[in-house]
Amino acid sequence: MKILYAAGEAAPFIKVGGLGDVAGALPKAITALGHDIRVVIPMYSAIGPMKDKCSYLTHFYINNSWRKQYCGIFEYKENNLTYYLIDNQFYFYRPNVYGEYDDGERVAFFSRAVLEMLTVIDFIPDILHCNDWHTAIIPVLLDCQYRDRPGYAMIKTLFTIHNIEFQGKFDAYILGNVFGLPEDKLPLLYYGDCINLVKGAIECSDRVNTVSPTYAGEILDAKYAFGLEHILRARQFKLSGIVNGIDTESYNPETDSAIKTNYSINTRNNKFHNKFALQDELGLKRRSDVPIIGMVTRLTHQKGLDILCRRLEWLMTLDIQFVILGSGDYNYEQYLSQIAASHSDKMCAVIGFDGMLARRIYAGADFFLMPSEYEPCGLAQMIAMRYGTVPIVRKTGGLADTVIPFNPQTGEGDGINFEQFDDGDMANAVWRALELYKDKKQFSTVKKNAMLKDNSWSKSAKQYEQLYKTILNN
Repeated sequence: MKILYAAGEAAPFIKVGGLGDVAGALPKAITALGHDIRVVIPMYSAIGPMKDKCSYLTHFYINNSWRKQYCGIFEYKENNLTYYLIDNQFYFYRPNVYGEYDDGERVAFFSRAVLEMLTVIDFIPDILHCNDWHTAIIPVLLDCQYRDRPGYAMIKTLFTIHNIEFQGKFDAYILGNVFGLPEDKLPLLYYGDCINLVKGAIECSDRVNTVSPTYAGEILDAKYAFGLEHILRARQFKLSGIVNGIDTESYNPETDSAIKTNYSINTRNNKFHNKFALQDELGLKRRSDVPIIGMVTRLTHQKGLDILCRRLEWLMTLDIQFVILGSGDYNYEQYLSQIAASHSDKMCAVIGFDGMLARRIYAGADFFLMPSEYEPCGLAQMIAMRYGTVPIVRKTGGLADTVIPFNPQTGEGDGINFEQFDDGDMANAVWRALELYKDKKQFSTVKKNAMLKDNSWSKSAKQYEQLYKTILNN
């Protein structure tokens, strides 16, 4: 199969969030299955030195509505995987990847450039795989303006929703002024009281999927759909979910150079060296008799910071140590810092992000807390399990699909779940974790189960391969 994977970001070039991780890892896993998948992203100025590794391929001009714009195509190849980077300094040489005043025009240019370049680079894919609102207009433009061009008629489309909260909403004037679509195409994109790009992708794509099966079900509910529940229910026959994977080579406690002591599933007792090193680094007393509960997260309501903060003083009454790394809402940052300063013997809050410290938290903590209100997939819980750190998660989205509650009677399961987005339910889960920690035999079992879990991209890639085949066969 030939697949073109279009995204607003992709590691190793640029990564703002989880999409960058997925776009950096999934195509590699698909390539390993023997398919010709190529990635296309904008060439942002923020890419930095990686730009110097890209080779100029060609350039042309496109009509973005009434604007005639230069479009450069650069190419980068690594391990049988080809990346295309679309160059236009006016649109992409900005301080921010997202959040600019003209984001609608920027995604319109990028999306049209993706379609225009196919014949120029002589790569007509069987499937155009688009991701999130930054590429959501591509299936619409393909259906409305490109199907009658040679080679475009048989292209199939898959649209992946990584987080439905972000939908690409714009004033209706953008339809013709920016997207160059006639008035009769407005029903494809109009939803509520504005243009909604994700709505258009749901209408026009052959299939729509999300990043976990549970999340695919949740977004049919108004509680999770951010207004798109009606169109998703109407197009439910298109919808499915595949859990993301993690890079098990990068996140490997046997080889990770960022941690104090390497260990494996058979030497998992050596994990305590990383616990002591983390305590030393963060100014906590070395204690093997108390569990460290860690968090690496964005400090937002979605990630459960409301219910965490309501119980933070209570947590400080327990015989635990609590470590949190993240940034986000100023009020959360201030409150966490305040509590950490008042309980420096039990808590450390590092405001900001440090990728190496994150790895040391994964390796040094005993438990990893994720009390999310909703979580399309989540990667942190899978990384934590890779390091033998037991996740404590709310049963939602990908957290429900990847963390199996530990059953002390059977010895099965790899984490601790709680049902309600409620501080009391979260507190009960923490209490159960502390009870589990006291039973060293069972705690060793759940750590082993967590490390045995296959959360690799190779597993997810096979499911995507099957989805691609289903799309082509229909």
